[in-house]
Amino acid sequence: MINLKDHKVLITGGSRGIGRAAALLFADAGADVAITYQCRDEAALAVHAAVAAKGRACAIHKLELSCRDAVDAMVDDLIRRWGRIDTLVNNAGIWNYLEIGGGDAAAWKTMMEVNLDSLFYLANAVVPHMKKQGRGRIVNVGSTAGIRGEAYHSHYAATKGAMNALTKSWAVEFAPWNINVNCVAPGWVDTDMCTEVFKDPVYRESVRQSIPLKRIPPPEDIAGPILFLASELARHITGAVLSVNGGGVLCGA
Repeated sequence: MINLKDHKVLITGGSRGIGRAAALLFADAGADVAITYQCRDEAALAVHAAVAAKGRACAIHKLELSCRDAVDAMVDDLIRRWGRIDTLVNNAGIWNYLEIGGGDAAAWKTMMEVNLDSLFYLANAVVPHMKKQGRGRIVNVGSTAGIRGEAYHSHYAATKGAMNALTKSWAVEFAPWNINVNCVAPGWVDTDMCTEVFKDPVYRESVRQSIPLKRIPPPEDIAGPILFLASELARHITGAVLSVNGGGVLCGA
């Protein structure tokens, strides 16, 4: 029912996890896909091959999203190649440990640059083209941490809380140009980001038991809502933060 034939979609952090799953799902729906990645060349090439096997075009860009000049150059390249960007999926991000009082200012700074500054750079580069088109979709990939907080990961939670605020602010600001802005907020997901903590089977099972639906979802379960929010089925939804967590966090943002 969702048909995005010939749509042009930019997905950050698209070489693995949720980004990879989204890239393949968008291709299944008929879209051409561009992904960004930081260092996993083989994984990015595998996504390129998988999208091409579905008969869709795929562009891959290796860059640091925390560098404004690199983001601007990447968006300029896509506009030259495609002429437009219909959907931006802000998926890339990092998650690591920070104990307040430990003095690790570098960890704080890096988190803000990668998870938050990049959102501004990407929107600042893409939105002018969406305004010219008179339509667009932005889907931010947040986290339940931005809703409830997360001890020892407060810097991560802060970036995701800020993402919720940006989503709502941009939704109103961009509405006159028919640009919808929404956020998908996953809880635990079975991705590379969680590999280390899930090495302990006891802890993994405790996480599973804490989720009312009793399952730790694969990334495809997050990609589906992303695709929905980019489609015409969601044309009257903007400024929403959609929790996709199996009932683990039952409160709004």
